[in-house]
Amino acid sequence: MPADIFSALADPTRRKILEMLADHDGYPASDIHNQFHISPQAISQHLKILREANLVHVEKKAQQRIYRINTGSMAELEDWLHSMKQRWSSRLDALDAVLKAEMEKLKNQT
Repeated sequence: MPADIFSALADPTRRKILEMLADHDGYPASDIHNQFHISPQAISQHLKILREANLVHVEKKAQQRIYRINTGSMAELEDWLHSMKQRWSSRLDALDAVLKAEMEKLKNQT
């Protein structure tokens, strides 16, 4: 997973672009721009960051650039997040067991 994927996802505009692309099978850059109140250059920069993070693909059709979400990268991100969730859950389960044991010790002392 590219290290800059989280930097790309940190920006709310880029997250909104990804949400738009997830709802459509290809979206022209001009249509993406029309959904925001910022300059075409700013949207272009956001799209560049998403491309560099491998979160989107771009296809040139005549004068248009069609953007699509990179489902492979999104699946890889989802797998990583699932792995992290499992790690956290197991650590929290272990902490819960320790706390229960300590509470039981306190009960037995009184």
